[in-house]
Formats: sequence, C-alpha cells, structure tokens
Amino acid sequence: MFWRKSKTGLPGPESLPNPVGREIVVEFGGNPDEIWYLKAVRRPKEGEKDIFEVRVFSAAQAASKNVVVKDYNSLSEHPELILYEGWFNKTGAAKMEKGH
Repeated sequence: MFWRKSKTGLPGPESLPNPVGREIVVEFGGNPDEIWYLKAVRRPKEGEKDIFEVRVFSAAQAASKNVVVKDYNSLSEHPELILYEGWFNKTGAAKMEKGH
C-alpha cells in the first residue's frame, strides 16, 4: 500500500496508528467500535527522530462540511474538525489531548 502525499509532501489521511487509538480509548474512554473509524493525519515532529505529531478527525464530519482534508496542515484552517491531537512514536508511545 502506498501513501498518498499532498503537495507539501505530508501523508494524506490514514487509519489511526495503533498507539493513538489505544491512547484515546484508555485516556478518554472512547468507544473502541467508533474510534477505529476515525482518520488521522500526521507530520514528523520538528527536531525529533521517529516522533510524529498527529491530528484525529472524522472523515464523515469533514465531508458534511465540504472540507477536503489533504494532510496535517489542512486541519489548521478547520480546527473545529480536530477531535484529538498529540504525538506518537514508532515504539508505541502516544500522548493525546482533546481537540478544539
């Protein structure tokens, strides 16, 4: 499977990374059946190796507002669509906060 990248070179929306989904379920009591339908966009964290900043959103909610989420930066213009944001790394750690 290949990543779709935007003009900025950032990956497009994808399924939630496992550490992010686990963090949301454990820390915020999210319904696992609903959480895994959400989408994530990410970008490398500046100055850090193997750490990614991530934003979680509902593709259905974005579509209902006619917003096309192409990458992490797309959500900067629509902060109301960010349900959770934070970071995760390749070793499985994550720290998330509720969105706006």
